[in-house]
Amino acid sequence: MSQNPPDLRPDLARARVSESVRPGQPTIGMVSLGCPKALVDSERILTRLRAEGYGISTDYAGADAVIVNTCGFLDSAKAESLEAIGEALAENGRVLVTGCLGADPEFITGVHPRVLAVTGPHQYEQVLDAVHAAVPPDPDPFIDLMPASGVKLTPRHYSYLKISEGCNHRCRFCIIPDMRGKLVSRPAHAILREAEKLVESGVRELLIISQDTSAYGVDRRHDSHPWKGAEVRSHITDLARELGGLGAWVRLHYVYPYPHVRELIPLMAEGRVLPYLDIPFQHAHPDTLKRMARPAAAARTLDEIAAWRALCPDLTLRSTFIVGFPGETEDEFRTLLDWMDEAQLDRVGCFKYENVAGARSGNLPGHLPEEVKHERWERFMEKAQGISQARLAAKVGRRMKVIVDLVENDAATCRTMADAPEIDGNLFIDEGHAALETGQIVTVEVDEASDYDLWGRLVDQP
Repeated sequence: MSQNPPDLRPDLARARVSESVRPGQPTIGMVSLGCPKALVDSERILTRLRAEGYGISTDYAGADAVIVNTCGFLDSAKAESLEAIGEALAENGRVLVTGCLGADPEFITGVHPRVLAVTGPHQYEQVLDAVHAAVPPDPDPFIDLMPASGVKLTPRHYSYLKISEGCNHRCRFCIIPDMRGKLVSRPAHAILREAEKLVESGVRELLIISQDTSAYGVDRRHDSHPWKGAEVRSHITDLARELGGLGAWVRLHYVYPYPHVRELIPLMAEGRVLPYLDIPFQHAHPDTLKRMARPAAAARTLDEIAAWRALCPDLTLRSTFIVGFPGETEDEFRTLLDWMDEAQLDRVGCFKYENVAGARSGNLPGHLPEEVKHERWERFMEKAQGISQARLAAKVGRRMKVIVDLVENDAATCRTMADAPEIDGNLFIDEGHAALETGQIVTVEVDEASDYDLWGRLVDQP
C-alpha cells in the first residue's frame, strides 16, 4: 500500500547510468511511481531497452520519449500518476504509460489523450513494442555495452528482488488482483541466479518483495529446481535459506502470518536472514477484519508474535494498518489501539481508508466522515509513535551492525538491520565518519534515540 514520498520518488534522476549517450543514440526517460514492485518493473523495462541499444536519459529534455510507470492502488495514487503523466507531456511531449493504472487505459486517455500508448502492469513486451513504434531502435553492438547487473533505479548497495507477481487474496479494499492477476511465482533457481549476479555486482542488501511473500511457490506446488548441485524448492523457507548464503543482508517484505512463517524465525536467529518481518496486519478487531475479508485471527497473531520473539529476541516487526474502514466502530478502533499496546510493533504505517474505484469495500454500509477517519489516524499515530520511541530508547548503549546509505560532511546516514530503506528510520553517525563509504557495513554503539531515528558512534574503524 505504501507510496513513495515525493522527495524519494525513484524516477529520472535515480537511474544508475554511468555511460554517456553516444551521438544519434535513441534515448528514453523513466518516471517510476508506486511500490517497490513497480520499481522492479521499471528496472526490467530499462534493462531490456538498454540491451537493445537505447540510451537512458536522466532528464526530460534529453529523452526522445518518456515512460511513466504508474500506480493505481488508491485514488490519491491515481491522482499522482495523472499529474506525473501531465508533467511529462508538458516537459517532453512524447509519453508512454504503463503500470497498474494502465489496466484502465480509457481512464488515462480520457484525461491525457495525447499519450502515445498505454499498457498494463508487468506487460514488458507490449511496452517494448510501444517504444519501438515511438522511437525506433538504432543499436551499435560495438559501443552499446550492457551493465552486468542491468539498469538500477536504487543505490548500488541495495536492490529489490521480486519473487512473484499477483495475489490470491480478495481483500475488499484492494484491486491489485484485478490489475496484476493471481499469484505467479518465479522458479527458485531463476531468483537465486539473479540474486547471485546482484551480489557479485556489489549489492550488499537484497530486499525480497512480492504481493504475498509467504505464499511464494503455492501456485507451483512448491516444485524443486536444481541449484548448485542440489535441489531447492519453490518455498519461502528454502528460498530464504539459499539467499542467506550469498553473503548479503536479506530482508523480507509483505509476509502474511501463515503458520509456516515460524519456520523462517530460526533462519533469523542464526543470522542467515535479517531479523525483520514486514507483515500487513491492516487491523486487529475480528469484525473489521471480516468486513475487510482478511483472516480474522488477531488473538492468535499475538501468540505467534510472542513465539517469534521467544525464538529471536531481536526480531523487528513492521506493519501497515487502515483506520476508518466502513463500519469501524469506536470500540473496534479502541481494540486496535489495545492490540498495539500488546503487540509492541517496531515500525508502523497507517492509512486513512479511501474508496478505490472497483474495490468491493465501496459498496459496504457505514462509511465514516473524513473528520472521524482523520481523528482516528492521529490517535493511532500517537500510539505508534510512543511505542517506537520506547523501543528505540531501549537500544541506547547497544552495539549493532549498520549499513551506510549516504556520507555527507555533517553526518553519515545509515540503517540498522531493523530499518528498510525509505520506509523506516535511520541511524546517524556525526563524528569520525569521513572515511566511511556508501555500502559499507560497520559496527556502531547507539548513544541517542528519538521517536524514529538513532544516533551512534563508530566502534570499528573501516
